[in-house]
Amino acid sequence: MNVIFENFALYRDGFFKTLYICGYAMVGSLILGTILAGFRVSPVPPLRWIGTSWVNVFRNCPLTVVLFFCAFGLPEVGINGAYFWFSIVALVLYTSAFVCEAVRSGINSVPAGQAEAARAVGLTFGQSLTSIILPQAIRTVVPPLGSVIIAMIKNSAIVGAFGVGGELFAVSDTLTGSRGEAALPVLTGIVIAYLLITLPAGAFLGWLERKVAIAR
Repeated sequence: MNVIFENFALYRDGFFKTLYICGYAMVGSLILGTILAGFRVSPVPPLRWIGTSWVNVFRNCPLTVVLFFCAFGLPEVGINGAYFWFSIVALVLYTSAFVCEAVRSGINSVPAGQAEAARAVGLTFGQSLTSIILPQAIRTVVPPLGSVIIAMIKNSAIVGAFGVGGELFAVSDTLTGSRGEAALPVLTGIVIAYLLITLPAGAFLGWLERKVAIAR
């Protein structure tokens, strides 16, 4: 355990860098996934095709391949940037497919009469979706969305292999590779750091689920 205390500053910086990656990826995934869920239930066939194709592609494609595509494929077509942002883009693209399906399941759980009543009073599809259906659907999708977010946090460990630098994967690589520290105590510190992210996140989502259940 001395390795953890002696390199506490390195662990701290890696923890916050990982937290930044997870925060950006979570917000982007929730926004994009919700938009795609709207596409999936849209009465416009091209939008439904886009939503369905997105889900089928990214849900059935390994995250590692998506990361390779963003980190090494995008620069070849003239899209350049730091690996930090490429990693976030990859996580958003991948996770949004799962968010989409979770939100779509919530939309489908809302009684059809709600949409029919919205149309009866003259609301457009977009207005009924954002004002009537989604507020009710979100309450039912907190548990599956929570599972998706926790999985995304754990998946963020993979991005370190693509040269992001400074996050928890890089910390373990630096300590075991460059400084020759023993792997077991180093990885123990990494596990503790991830638990400090996932356990509070899981507790918050559990509290939110109970609160929403009471509200229903």
